Amino acid sequence: MKLIVGLGNPGDQYRGNRHNIGFMAADAIHREHGFGPWRSKHNGLLSEGSIGGERALLLKPQTFMNRSGDSVAATAKFFKIDPADVVVLYDELDLAPGKVRVKVGGGNGGHNGLRSIDPQLGLNYRRVRLGIGHPGKEFVTHHVLGDFAKADQAWLEPMLAAIAKNAGMLLSGDDNGFMNKITLATQPDEPTKPEPKPQSHIRQARPTKPQVAIPETGPMAAILKKLFKGD
Repeated sequence: MKLIVGLGNPGDQYRGNRHNIGFMAADAIHREHGFGPWRSKHNGLLSEGSIGGERALLLKPQTFMNRSGDSVAATAKFFKIDPADVVVLYDELDLAPGKVRVKVGGGNGGHNGLRSIDPQLGLNYRRVRLGIGHPGKEFVTHHVLGDFAKADQAWLEPMLAAIAKNAGMLLSGDDNGFMNKITLATQPDEPTKPEPKPQSHIRQARPTKPQVAIPETGPMAAILKKLFKGD
């Protein structure tokens, strides 16, 4: 069995925060794969289902971000899930909005959720970093605890949908394939080049320069000038 954890803060006032993108990803997976109802257990909201035939649990810790490890460690211990079978989705300031990176182990990067999980679970779990962009050091708190803007939906919705659709790749360990799918889903559409304006078949047939000498005077001069110069 695998454990997929989305990090965030509980409560309606935090629902749309950038810091809650982990909750949003868990909810998207829940909808996409028809998981069972959320139930309150181990200081979190827990749901059971399967992804591509693999049994999995979804967890949204309800302890607030800086105590996420209490819920994650208790759930993993109760269900006897090894850290290597735990996937944690969370917001990442040091990635551009819409970018996703997956790694196993490493530091917590200053993220309070990971800072709480690491001492209780160890480091050998899969981390899915969901980019929200960095606003500058003095604006970090306002940024992470602020709601996504309407313009963010252009990349946020496709990213969450792609995470949910391709969650099976995470469970099977195909991290590169998973990241490629997210990248393709969040690439902006290339602008369509306008088609060249069609020309009259008559004008296309006319040479740009006269191929015969046009007399300056005489009965045919006016006719030839009109034919070759389009006057």
